[in-house]
Amino acid sequence: MISIVITQLPFAVTIVLSFQQWNLLRPDRRGFVGFDNYIEALTRGGFLSSLGSTVLITGASVITSAVLGLLLAVLLDRRFLGRGTARTLLITPFLIMPAAAALLWKWLMLDSTNGLVSWVLSLLGADPIAWVTDLPVVTIIMVLVWQYTPFMMLILLSGLQSQAPEVLESAAVDGAGPFRTFWFITLPHMRQYLELAMLLGTILMSQVFDPVQIITKGTGGTKTLPYLLYERAFGGLEIGAAAALGVLTVIVTIIVATVTLRLLFSIFTSQGARA
Repeated sequence: MISIVITQLPFAVTIVLSFQQWNLLRPDRRGFVGFDNYIEALTRGGFLSSLGSTVLITGASVITSAVLGLLLAVLLDRRFLGRGTARTLLITPFLIMPAAAALLWKWLMLDSTNGLVSWVLSLLGADPIAWVTDLPVVTIIMVLVWQYTPFMMLILLSGLQSQAPEVLESAAVDGAGPFRTFWFITLPHMRQYLELAMLLGTILMSQVFDPVQIITKGTGGTKTLPYLLYERAFGGLEIGAAAALGVLTVIVTIIVATVTLRLLFSIFTSQGARA
């Protein structure tokens, strides 16, 4: 009951507001407008361009984070000196506040004058890169990958550690090499963990706001749906239009997550059939 009140009641209120015309500068003109807010959002509100930016940034970030997280999980699943310390250090980026991480990357890492990346490039004889202005989409993706790879790694590491060692020993006795063992035994076993990691990653990254606001201000193709909603609600003070965008964002997130799960399921099903 408590979870319904906390999660579903605000969403129901958002749906009701999405059918109303409500500008905080003109509170006396509030009224029911039907689907006008949705029609305006889909036709004249920059929704399609923001949707494309959201899909591009979220998709690239989720896939890259999952691949890197799987590689790190495989490395941390092995025993070596200092594994506990390495695991702690690799988890750290996910524990940093998103706003702090965005500021760190914008000024400490990617600043074209004093950033660490520019300093490394200068040592290599290369010219500095104005990441925020020249490559804004790549910048946001790098920040998200850096912050959410540990999240993927933790989920996938738990999947690796849940694998029965007897199965791996039997594969080794039968002459299967490390690559074939990983591809035909470990990877199918990891299906549900990959699905969970990518599903949660898609939901979390599609709602990211702090890096876009702090680093790019939505310029250069980085105006995602959450940032567009922020502009409508706090820039234009259009509560009804912002509510409609919020509902559309939830629908898009559900669709993207569903497509991701179906794609992963089909991939692992075909692998299981070949095996």
